[in-house]
Amino acid sequence: MAAITCIEDLRRIYKRRAPKMFYDYAESGAWTEQTFRDNTADFSEIRLRQKVAVDMSNRNLRSQMIGQDVTMPVALAPVGMTGMQHADGEILAARAAEAFGVPFTLSTMSICSLEDVAAHTTRPFWFQLYVMRDEDFVRRLIERAKAAKVSALVITLDLQILGQRHKDLKNGLSAPPKLTPATLADLALRWRWGMGMLQTKRRSFGNIVGHAKNVGDTSSLSSWTAEQFDPQLDWNKIAKLKEMWGGKVILKGILDAEDAKMAAKVGADAIVVSNHGGRQLDGALSSIRMLPAIMDAVGDQVEVHLDGGIRSGQDVLKALALGAKGTYIGRSFVYGLGAMGQKGVTTALELIRRELDLSMALCGERDIHNIRRDNLLVPEGFFTRYS
Repeated sequence: MAAITCIEDLRRIYKRRAPKMFYDYAESGAWTEQTFRDNTADFSEIRLRQKVAVDMSNRNLRSQMIGQDVTMPVALAPVGMTGMQHADGEILAARAAEAFGVPFTLSTMSICSLEDVAAHTTRPFWFQLYVMRDEDFVRRLIERAKAAKVSALVITLDLQILGQRHKDLKNGLSAPPKLTPATLADLALRWRWGMGMLQTKRRSFGNIVGHAKNVGDTSSLSSWTAEQFDPQLDWNKIAKLKEMWGGKVILKGILDAEDAKMAAKVGADAIVVSNHGGRQLDGALSSIRMLPAIMDAVGDQVEVHLDGGIRSGQDVLKALALGAKGTYIGRSFVYGLGAMGQKGVTTALELIRRELDLSMALCGERDIHNIRRDNLLVPEGFFTRYS
C-alpha cells in the first residue's frame, strides 16, 4: 500500500472497500449537492498567512471543548449507520477517539447501541439526539444515555423533516441492505466488509429496535422512522429537553445568527455551526462562510463549534482562526473507518493533527489558543457576498 498522506487517500481506499450504498450514503448531499460541495470548496478560498523567524519549538495543540480536555480541538461528529460502514463501526470509532484523546459522538441512528459503546469504552462519550414524536421513547433514550454515563447531549435541530438525497433513494438504502441482484453483486466484491459483517451481531439500529414501541425488528423500522422525526420541535421543547437531561447540552445545526442567539438564550453550553453536511437544505451557505456572523452574534455568550467540510488540519486551523473553539469531523473519520477499521480512524486523526501542528507553526504560532483572524488571508467580500 502506498503511503497514506491525506484524508483523500483514505477516501479512495474506503470507496474500494465499502458497499456502494453505504459509500454513497456518506459521500452525498441533498438535491443538487451544492451545499455539500461548498462546505469543502469554501475552505479552499481562505489562505494562510505565513510567518518566519519565530520560535516554533514546544508547540501545543491541547485545548478544551465544553470543559473537557482534548488533545486537539476536534471531535468525531455523529454519523448515522456508522456500523454499516465497517462491522461494529461505532465501537471502533469510539475506541480510536478515546485512545487519541478527543470526543466521540454517538448518533441516535447508530448500529451499535448506547449500551454497546459504553461496554467497550472506559471514558464518557457524547450522544446525539434526534427529537422524535414519541415523547416516551425520547425520555427513555435520555435515561439510557444517563445510565451509559454520557457526558454531553448533542441535540440536532436541523432534521425535523428529512431532506431528499437522490443517491440513497436510488440505492434503496437500508440496514441491513436490501438484497437486490445489483446489491448482491456489489456486496460480493466487498469481501473484507462482508467477512466483518458476518462476524458481528450488530446489523440493525441498536438504539431503536427493541426499544421503540412496536419496533421489534428491521421490518417495522422503516415505517417508524419515516413518521417519527418531530416537525413541531421548537425552542420551548428544546428548553424542556435540556431540563430533562440536566447535564451539558450542545445544540447542532445552527446556521443563522438569530437562531444562535436563541440557542444561547435557552442556555446551551455550546452550539455547532452546521448544515448537516449539506444533507438537508441544499442551497444553504457553507458552515465556514456563516461562522463569523454567528461569532459576532453570540461569541461571548456560548461556546461555538463548527462542523462541515473539514478534510484537513488546515481546515481546522481556519475554523479556529475565525473563532470556533472546537471542530467536528464526520466524513473524514468515516473514510478511515471504512478503509481500515479502528486503525483507519486513528490514521485520520493523526493526519489532521500533523497538518494542524505543522501549519500552525508555519503561521508563526506555537499555541492553539493564540490562533486568530490575523493568521488568515480572506478574499474581499467572502463573508458578505450573500445577504
